[in-house]
Amino acid sequence: MNEVTERMEMSSEHMQKIFGMQDAYLKKLERDFQVRVVDRNGSVSINGEEENVRRVRSILAQLTEISRRGNEIEEQNVDYAITMGKEEKEGVLTQIDSDVICHTVNGKPVKPKTLGQKQYVDAIRKNMIVFGLGPAGTGKTYLAMAMAITAFKNDEVSRIILTRPAIEAGEKLGFLPGDLQSKVDPYLRPLYDALYQIMGAESFLKNMEKGLIEVAPLAYMRGRTLDNAYIILDEAQNTTPAQMKMFLTRIGFGSKVVITGDTSQKDLPPGAKSGLDVAARVLAKIDDIAFCNLTSKDVVRHPLVQKIVKAYEDYEERERGRSSHAEKRDRQGKGKRL
Repeated sequence: MNEVTERMEMSSEHMQKIFGMQDAYLKKLERDFQVRVVDRNGSVSINGEEENVRRVRSILAQLTEISRRGNEIEEQNVDYAITMGKEEKEGVLTQIDSDVICHTVNGKPVKPKTLGQKQYVDAIRKNMIVFGLGPAGTGKTYLAMAMAITAFKNDEVSRIILTRPAIEAGEKLGFLPGDLQSKVDPYLRPLYDALYQIMGAESFLKNMEKGLIEVAPLAYMRGRTLDNAYIILDEAQNTTPAQMKMFLTRIGFGSKVVITGDTSQKDLPPGAKSGLDVAARVLAKIDDIAFCNLTSKDVVRHPLVQKIVKAYEDYEERERGRSSHAEKRDRQGKGKRL
């Protein structure tokens, strides 16, 4: 093992951000790459195996650049930097951070935080229809909303239409108080939340009153042609094949569509086919339609959420393997009896 020591310049201000509270982020770097990082009065000293020292130096340089741009360094930034470092993907963090989609009403920049999210945003820019598939917390809906609001503000589209199937409601809608809008609002609440955060409640309500922003259940789309609009279909795993076909054939001239869904969280009746699954098979080879698959690596919620998603992915993969093995064994057994 070839141990080396390298120094790099870093101001105390950036060190404070990058090292984290009580050096929590620094300890992660040291533990994952088996190095020792020491503060040396305006510089840091990195000691360890040559390859690992090089990787940590690259990570610290990227985090320093992100800090210079005025960003807070969060645990997710450090965790993702470590993941990219282990995969030998250098320069990814600074490349992603430079892509600012828009700013929230409070002035906070909205930008992709992972390579998968960056590819998703780029696909939305390039294609008329994009399917964003992946687990909870990967920013599928939020980033799509940010892109829609940006296009609306830039006069690229004349309105925004946000829709979701209310399939999980079923007959329970009748037991909720209020008129039909009040009954479906709980299922559309995540869309409202994102709009409030990015656009601001006052601006959102004003545009909604004018009919320029519409938030409605998927059933309301039937019989319409949607021209010059930015349309987002959320929770698409809960559509039936007929609903998905109905939605896709509503699209008119000058429109852009983003369809998001998590195939692992279906609320359809047992045995029912998902319109999202069928669409992925039917539309895979059509030009101007892109499919982006986000994974547990792209989860940007609390780090524990990423671990939970990864644990479920591993479990489901093992279950599929067992099921496949059992089917193969049954076929072989039948063949021997014949």
